[in-house]
Amino acid sequence: MKPHSKWITYVVPAEWSNRTVAEVLKGPLLLSNRMINRLTRSRGFRLNGTMPWLNRVLQEGDRLQVAVRPREKADLEPEPVPFGTVWEDEDLIVIDKPAGINVHPVKPGDTGTLAHGLLHRWKEQGFEGKVRPVHRLDRYTSGLLLVAKYAYAHQLMDRELRNRRIKRHYVAIVQGRMGNGEHPSEGTIDAPIGRDSSHSLRRKVTPSGDHAVTHYRVLSRTDKATLVHAELETGRTHQIRVHFAHLGHPLFGDTLYGGPASEIRRQALHAFRLAFTHPLTGAKINITAPLPEEMDRLLRHLELEKPEEV
Repeated sequence: MKPHSKWITYVVPAEWSNRTVAEVLKGPLLLSNRMINRLTRSRGFRLNGTMPWLNRVLQEGDRLQVAVRPREKADLEPEPVPFGTVWEDEDLIVIDKPAGINVHPVKPGDTGTLAHGLLHRWKEQGFEGKVRPVHRLDRYTSGLLLVAKYAYAHQLMDRELRNRRIKRHYVAIVQGRMGNGEHPSEGTIDAPIGRDSSHSLRRKVTPSGDHAVTHYRVLSRTDKATLVHAELETGRTHQIRVHFAHLGHPLFGDTLYGGPASEIRRQALHAFRLAFTHPLTGAKINITAPLPEEMDRLLRHLELEKPEEV
């Protein structure tokens, strides 16, 4: 078996001439020191067809090839777990995660996670690797999750995420009527989030917390409930749930933050749209996932109108 299954080629431009292989790997190719060390051990570099030293000086027009997808052993035992695949190529996959399953094991010995199911799918396809989610979804949140198939793709997408170039859109059904009085129909919640010392799982808005920003827009409302569109600028744990509870509008089904649970047995939060630029092909990817049936039922029960965009 070959140790690598995908190579990329970088043709050295004039502005990177007279720089070393290591400088180019860290510069325009954005490789971390850890990845460079790993690829050095596995002979994952080629300069004009041969393995170079990292201190080799490059010239304009040199062709530097990097094995960006080394073959890896899975770190979990594959098992069938149901989920939907919305989009996929050889570098990335976008999954429609059902509510009620964790993305990764929370503690040693956990089974039945999305990672186990994805490894099972890859095994059936003849592919072996590690599951590297680019962002997170809570166990009882449904919707779109972006996963990288190897470390370099994850590193590039993590950089996009930190630079806020991955757009994550959610819909939530919150208690009470938003859009009049104290909270307008459209706005930004800029409130830092930290741990709640009184509960090991809960977060809260606190001046000592991490910077957290959520943009929102009311889609429909009644006196009892509001359907809101939320876009994350930052990605703190439980961010949307904490921010709307902080406003006095907890999500339906979110008992951790005071939401009513008689109508739905999960938090009414769904990641319905994901937009990003593919880091290797440059393609613009814009994906949506329909509301799951239990959230549709809740909308009907609450007599909330569902707009076409959802």
